[in-house]
Amino acid sequence: MKSLLSSKPALWFLFLFNLAVAAVAPFAVDGAQGVMTAVGMGVVSMGAGVSLLRSRQSAA
Repeated sequence: MKSLLSSKPALWFLFLFNLAVAAVAPFAVDGAQGVMTAVGMGVVSMGAGVSLLRSRQSAA
């Protein structure tokens, strides 16, 4: 499972999908639930983005 989640296509999907959901969630869901959804998805997106940057730096 770890090798699947650390592959570049999976990281790009996690980064872009979660970033899009984080941007739309406060407008689609009212109140605190929308804000917390945006925060949670944003954290996952940033984690995937950091992993992409780390893999890019180690490859260079």
